[in-house]
Amino acid sequence: MTRPEIILYSANTMNGWKPLIFLHEAKIDYELVPIDFGKKEQKAQEYLRLNPNGRIPTIVDRSAEDFAVFESGAILWYLAEKYDRFLSHDPKERSETLQWLMFQMGGIGPMMGQAMYFQRIAKPNGDVVPYAIDRYVTESRRLLEVLDTRLAGRNWLVGEAMSIADIATYPWARSHFWATVSVDGLPHLQAWFDRLDAMPRVQEALQLPEPRPSVFGKGDTKVAAAENAARFR
Repeated sequence: MTRPEIILYSANTMNGWKPLIFLHEAKIDYELVPIDFGKKEQKAQEYLRLNPNGRIPTIVDRSAEDFAVFESGAILWYLAEKYDRFLSHDPKERSETLQWLMFQMGGIGPMMGQAMYFQRIAKPNGDVVPYAIDRYVTESRRLLEVLDTRLAGRNWLVGEAMSIADIATYPWARSHFWATVSVDGLPHLQAWFDRLDAMPRVQEALQLPEPRPSVFGKGDTKVAAAENAARFR
């Protein structure tokens, strides 16, 4: 039996979902290796040889002499070039796609990630920093407004079809509930959510390695928030 070319080390986080969405939408067979943060598997020496930063996700390409790629944006770029999917050959459209990919990597991810950290981990564990919460929530809202403006009159961030920019941005922007960032008054962004919410393979990917509906404001969010905070005590 032929083994999949791609091994994906991942977890059910915003960054961890990005390559899962790509692989499911592209219908590419892969081997999933779930990483257990509770056991600190991302800090194990074997894993650090693949990803020196000790974070997820990471891929290993068996067809390229077990070449390892870490950082979620770099992984999407690598997969897009390898499989010729979700990245235009047109130079200008390709550049635009990479610009919006970097916008997510340098802006939306870090800002919303900090908004989540200070509210979902630091605050319930007794370290309340109102200035930091306001700073990151406010900046996250501003960045979502940038997305809303970009999406006015278009279905996707770049071009006429979904790209790696959409794939990278969706898990983070869609998790606005977990960052307590309002999307009220952002109709173009919400219409974009609706388009991606309606894609079966995207939603299939979000169930892996295990479902985490609370970040999208679904299920018993209070219990999920308490359990999440307890893991960091």
